[in-house]
Amino acid sequence: MRTVLVTGFGPFSDHADNPSALAVDALAREWPAPDGVALVTRTLPVSFARATERVRTLVAEHRPAVVLGVGLAAARDRISLERVALNLLDARIPDVDGAQPVDVPVNPGEPLARAATLPVKAALGALRDAGLPAELSLSAGTYVCNAVMYAALAAVPDGVPAGFVHVPAADVVPVADVVTALGIVLDTVLTNPVDVVVPGGRED
Repeated sequence: MRTVLVTGFGPFSDHADNPSALAVDALAREWPAPDGVALVTRTLPVSFARATERVRTLVAEHRPAVVLGVGLAAARDRISLERVALNLLDARIPDVDGAQPVDVPVNPGEPLARAATLPVKAALGALRDAGLPAELSLSAGTYVCNAVMYAALAAVPDGVPAGFVHVPAADVVPVADVVTALGIVLDTVLTNPVDVVVPGGRED
C-alpha cells in the first residue's frame, strides 16, 4: 500500500476559512484513490515552528510515496505549481503564534534552495487540458507555505515526489475546482512520476 500525504492550512490573518484546508478536506471525501493507494490528509497551523515540525513528523510516521502541500496565495489568480522552496524565512506578518522571523533559515546549515520533485510540468499540462487556470511558479514566498515545502523536501528520502501547490482565494478559483486540480496532480504523479521535458521558464 502506497501512502499519499496531502496537507492544507488552517485560518490565519483575515482568512477565517482557508481554501487550502477546505479543498484538502473535500479531497479526502471525493478523490477516488487508485487501488493500493491510501490518502492521508492533515490541516497544519499557520505556524512556522508547529507546521514544519508537524510535516516532518508526518513524513516519518507515514513514509509517504508522495507528499503534496497546499496553501493559500490570496494575491494570485490561478493555481500555482511551485518549483522551488527557499531555506529562508522572512515574514511580512506574524504567524498564528505571533512569531515573525526575518531573514533566518528553515533548516540551518542546509542548501539555500530545494527543487520540487513532483512532475510539475506534466501536472501543469494535465491541469490546462482540464481547462483549469494553472501556472508554474518560481517562488513559494518566504512565509509558512515555503517553510513547509522546504521542510517536506528535506524530510523525504531521495526519489519520493514532493512539492507544493498554491491556490487563490475561493472567489477567484472555487474550492471545487481546486479539489479537481489536486486530484489531477495526484493522478499525474502516481501515473508518471518522471516529469516531461518541455519549456517552462520565464524571461523576467
